[in-house]
Amino acid sequence: MLWFKALHLIAMVCWFAGLFYLPRLYVYHAMSDDEASNARFKIMERKLFFGIMTPSMIATFVFGFGLLIAGAWQMYSSAGWLHIKFLMLICLLIYHYFCWQWLKDFRSNQNKCDHVFYRWMNEIPVIFLIGIIILAVVKPF
Repeated sequence: MLWFKALHLIAMVCWFAGLFYLPRLYVYHAMSDDEASNARFKIMERKLFFGIMTPSMIATFVFGFGLLIAGAWQMYSSAGWLHIKFLMLICLLIYHYFCWQWLKDFRSNQNKCDHVFYRWMNEIPVIFLIGIIILAVVKPF
C-alpha cells in the first residue's frame, strides 16, 4: 500500500510539473515569430505532453485507484472530501484535454490565443493543486 502511495505521489508531481510547464511553453510559443522557434516549441510541447504529462496522468489515476481498492473503499466511499477531490480531478482532466487542444492548434499553426490568455491558463493548475492537497491531507469533511 505504501508503494502505491509513493508511486501515486511521484506520478502526481510529474503530471503537475507538466500542467505548470506546458502552458508556460504556450506563452512563449504565442510570443515567438520566427520559424525556428516555432518548430522548437512544437517539439518541446509534443514531448512534454505525450512523453511526461499524459503517462504521468495515467499513472496518477492507476495508483490512486489502486490505493482506493487496496485500502478501505467502504470507509472512503462516504467521505465528502474524496468526492470533492474526484470532482477536482475531473476538472483537471478537462484542463488536460484543453492543453491537448491547444497543442493541436499550435501544431497546425492555428493558434487563436495570445500569450496573456496562456498566462492566465497557467494559473489554473495551482488552484487545483492547493485544493487537492488540502482535501487529501486535512480531510476537512
